[in-house]
Amino acid sequence: MGLDMYLTAKRYLFQYPEDGDDAKIAKAIGGLPIGNHGMRVKEISCEAMYWRKANAIHHWFVKNCQSGVDDCDEYYVSVENLKQLVSDCETILKDHAKAPDVLPTCEGFFFGSTEFDEWFWEDIQRTVTELYSLLNDIDLKRWEFYYRSSW
Repeated sequence: MGLDMYLTAKRYLFQYPEDGDDAKIAKAIGGLPIGNHGMRVKEISCEAMYWRKANAIHHWFVKNCQSGVDDCDEYYVSVENLKQLVSDCETILKDHAKAPDVLPTCEGFFFGSTEFDEWFWEDIQRTVTELYSLLNDIDLKRWEFYYRSSW
């Protein structure tokens, strides 16, 4: 029990032209023993990043991507949002004193510590490392990102 946080990458698969990369991916996935029954694979979804009780990161998504609504629903996250999150994390890694203003912690039902302790800084560093890699290693024009939390 506690704050679980998911960044999901989704890619819509265009079926046409039938010899295109997306059609090949959809056909390969559709060939799995899932009881096709005429259904077509139209989208793939991947967990891009997972956090646990990183309440400052959660608060950032609520404020910047969810219009302040914290309801465990799924919300679109633009590439620009992700770049800003990386930038905000880098800012506080360079100057820890800015953390309460740039990435404040927040309280919630089993949200974890609100201290700027070693766990906080590990989450911030991992966010930079993993999102930087994600943003530089995939074709961003083919993917959309969504954030969802659960507690």
